[in-house]
Amino acid sequence: MVNSNHPARFFHNAAHRCLLLLAILSAAFSPFIDFTPAQASNPILSPSEIAAFQLEQLTPEERVGQLFLVTFNGSETTSPYPIHEFISTYHIGGVILERDNDNFLNPDQIPRDCWALIQELQTIEYNSSVLGEESSGDPIYSEYSQYIPLFIGISQEGNLSSYTEILDGLSPIPSQMSIGATWDPALAQQLGIQVGQELSSLGINLLLGPNLDVMSNPSPGLSDLGVRSFGGDPFWVAKFGQSYIKGVHQGSQNNIAVVAKYFPGLGGSDRLPEQEVATVRKSLEQLKQIDLAPFFAITGNAPDPESSADALLNSHIRYQGLQGNIRSTTRPISLDPQAFELLMSLSPLGIWRDSGGIIVSDNLGSQALQNLFDPSGQSYNINRVAVDAFIAGNDILYMGNYGDVNKPIPNHEIIDTIELFTQKYSEDQDFAERVDNSVLRILTLKNKIYFSFNIYNVLTPENALDSLGDGNVDELVARQSATLVNPDITELGSILQPPPSAADRLVILTDTETTSLCSTCLDLQTLGTTSLEDAIIRLYGPYSGRQLSRANIRSYSFKDITTLLDYPGSSEQVAIDLHNANWIIVASLDLNADRPYSYAFTRLLSERQDLIRDKKIIVFALGAPYYLDATNISKISAFFALYNFGS
Repeated sequence: MVNSNHPARFFHNAAHRCLLLLAILSAAFSPFIDFTPAQASNPILSPSEIAAFQLEQLTPEERVGQLFLVTFNGSETTSPYPIHEFISTYHIGGVILERDNDNFLNPDQIPRDCWALIQELQTIEYNSSVLGEESSGDPIYSEYSQYIPLFIGISQEGNLSSYTEILDGLSPIPSQMSIGATWDPALAQQLGIQVGQELSSLGINLLLGPNLDVMSNPSPGLSDLGVRSFGGDPFWVAKFGQSYIKGVHQGSQNNIAVVAKYFPGLGGSDRLPEQEVATVRKSLEQLKQIDLAPFFAITGNAPDPESSADALLNSHIRYQGLQGNIRSTTRPISLDPQAFELLMSLSPLGIWRDSGGIIVSDNLGSQALQNLFDPSGQSYNINRVAVDAFIAGNDILYMGNYGDVNKPIPNHEIIDTIELFTQKYSEDQDFAERVDNSVLRILTLKNKIYFSFNIYNVLTPENALDSLGDGNVDELVARQSATLVNPDITELGSILQPPPSAADRLVILTDTETTSLCSTCLDLQTLGTTSLEDAIIRLYGPYSGRQLSRANIRSYSFKDITTLLDYPGSSEQVAIDLHNANWIIVASLDLNADRPYSYAFTRLLSERQDLIRDKKIIVFALGAPYYLDATNISKISAFFALYNFGS
């Protein structure tokens, strides 16, 4: 039981106590009805008050379990598989679904498989908590147990990126930068509504996003977020963040909790955070003006509750000079209680936190943390890291994939961590109070998401899947986000005259890209060698504008161009086609050392000017538009930013 002096006890008057007594008696005399105070539909009881009652009914093991989000392999959920034990025995707070873990295996029906998997996961928790299970596996009704729905989380950033888990079957989602380029927050809200409707119909109730990092100083190859940010102005990032979050809440009818990321901001970091803990060299005042401004706007400064994030994803990032001493560097914020307390003392964050705002740790199994604490890779102590993260101020601990491989944290290590927390709960009163405070926040949020913890309110109807994929917000965004980077619009007409004709020869160069729906699925080509050629022929070919002929178009990948540059003798036809072309049209993504071919076009500009001289060169940036420097831009005729290739 909770200590009588514990702040979680909200029921101070006789009226509340009577209501709770009636609820308990009703449950006792109706043993086959899943009844909680929320089901009484009594307007007197707030979600936090209901949560306080529920907290008092939980065992220490059940309380501790609520703190953990885990990932798991495959889509099997029966008792031989670890995820069944995590849910039925340890009553974890939730799971994160990822395609890299093969949670969706059938490419032809991913949304339906996702829906079915979520139904199974929630039902396991319901059966094990309300019915109970003996060692024989036969269900037995436990009249005093209660069903606490699982958080089912997912990252769904759009643009077919690696941060999007469901790649097929849902309406296309444009990149955040393309949304920002529209300068229209109403479109962000409209997109949020679409995302909220579709994800909630699957049973997803926790969205890891949107990304509120400010791209104030993009550094390709270092802290490169590409098109994952709304932009470089904190005011507009805040506006789009508010609108998108509001849309998700509206579209899901408040059945999705939004976790804004990556608090306190990665936009100024000195390296990619996936591989190594990055460092930001900024004072607190600088952070308040830029990086923290969007997070203020969706917490204590949010214009209304719907525009406020339910949680923040606490990133593994260090700050140098945070407290004024430029020589002083924090631990990763996710593990540093002093730095975290300093940030939470800021008024907008403090108001939001006092109102129940939740902090979710970023993945505690990340390669970055492993490299920091165990460079040898031999003895990373996830138990210790989890305790440090919790004491630092995180309410929910994300036990995700280990390192840079698609491998969930070993099952025994998660179990050991949960059992360590349970032991500390019984031995340390201060630790127990912290657990109770965090669980109270978690239960309050779950009560906001669901009108009651009735399994039939949690499971979503299958017929809701019939309308998936009908959204068209991506088309609206595409029309409004296209940007002419260079030259000035007043010069464009003269530079591109005359336009291409059927007699002109065109060469199209494409930075091709593939992805995979699961580890055993065939690669899905998200941007193919002839994708742009096919689009041009649809618009201007013999069956439409009749301006161009496919016979005079040649399409090559960046890989083909790299081969030309490295082995000229083996690519004579590519060289001939470039030499004879009147127009060279380029579809570029980014510059990435992990994709050596991505440098093909910049190499072509510097190494083979003989092949591009006197050509009209048009470049479409399908990724972020800052990968070409001023010198490269001076060599091309026109540079357009589209920010998007996946929708």
